[in-house]
Amino acid sequence: MVAMRDEERAAAPPTASPTDPPTLDTKNIGLRGVTVADTMVSDVDGQGGRLIYRGYDIRDLAAHSSYEEVVYLLIYGVLPTEQELKAFGAFLAERRALSPRMVTVIRALHPETPTMAALQSMVAAQAAFDPFPGGTGVEAERERAVDLVAKTASLVAAWHRIHRGLDPVDPSPHLSHAADFLRMVHDAEPDVDLARELDIALILHADHSMNASTFTARAVASTHTSLYAAVSAALGALSGDLHGGANARVMEMLWEVGSPEAAEQFVREAFAGGGRIMGMGHAVYRTDDPRAVILREMSKRAGEVRGDPVWYRTTQRIEEVTRQVFREAKQAEIYPNVDMYSASLYHVMGLPTDLFTPVFAISRVAGWSAHVIEERFAEAADKPQLYRPASAYVGRYCGPESCAYEPPEARS
Repeated sequence: MVAMRDEERAAAPPTASPTDPPTLDTKNIGLRGVTVADTMVSDVDGQGGRLIYRGYDIRDLAAHSSYEEVVYLLIYGVLPTEQELKAFGAFLAERRALSPRMVTVIRALHPETPTMAALQSMVAAQAAFDPFPGGTGVEAERERAVDLVAKTASLVAAWHRIHRGLDPVDPSPHLSHAADFLRMVHDAEPDVDLARELDIALILHADHSMNASTFTARAVASTHTSLYAAVSAALGALSGDLHGGANARVMEMLWEVGSPEAAEQFVREAFAGGGRIMGMGHAVYRTDDPRAVILREMSKRAGEVRGDPVWYRTTQRIEEVTRQVFREAKQAEIYPNVDMYSASLYHVMGLPTDLFTPVFAISRVAGWSAHVIEERFAEAADKPQLYRPASAYVGRYCGPESCAYEPPEARS
């Protein structure tokens, strides 16, 4: 966010007085189109359908990279050398181990706590187990971020098992981050293809510029609070149905539809009743979401390989009918977003629906951390000290300045 300089402040229009009629810039509801920060972490090209992590196209990273390499890129700003990547992977694996006291905290949570609420609580509690207490510089924050990336996967896996009455599975130092998460969830070694599918999905979800949860993380970080507080707040934002919670809603929709043959009636009835189709449309992209393009092919391939293609086919048919309905109504073209095909992919991978959004979080904690570090430590002469946007007061005034207070007995 660029601070207003004195000369700009002098030239700015005066603040409305209490007697002026309230105004609201409807183009900027939800901060759409409002630039709130400079960033070097990622860029979304909504017109061209491109997603860039620190200069690298997401399509190249998904095809050739690994989640570990992407975490390093986001947090340290460059791709690692072969030796750096090997050392980083070992460090990430080492940091996946949870403190026995943290496991006690997890066991203390009510077993019916929603998984995202549990994860938000666990990340906040992780502040009590900060492995780098007293470290205040950027390097300490980067190591703290890597530790949190590592532990978030273990926290989700441990919660998944504990709240089902099972013992958590200790992490392995010999597996990739994606493979080890699957092993900790299922207590079984995943096959190579399954681990790579999740690895790619984690790459695709690792960051997405100034979305709702990232903005939340940066706003909280601007108060100079801890990484844990900022990421915990971001988790709260991600859990909503209009953000990360949408992938679980897509799977619920697929179960309701049941087959490709039933998709057209479902979609048309939904629109006739004023409803919406989860997984379709995006706030930024005006063409194909590059993540959805990759996930579409992954979902198709995974369904065919595992002999369960109905979920991909149903998703595809829902997409086709939704786009046709928009064309018939002569509305702007609509495209699937990242949630549309991740739901069917995760389902055929054997992940339960309540883990869909937490898997999103396992990945995105890398991006959130990179943004928090940038917010706290980026060098800029005009860098603000605190996010403090303005608002348009649309409440009432009883007089030229404010309402006169009356004691309760005098109120009619």
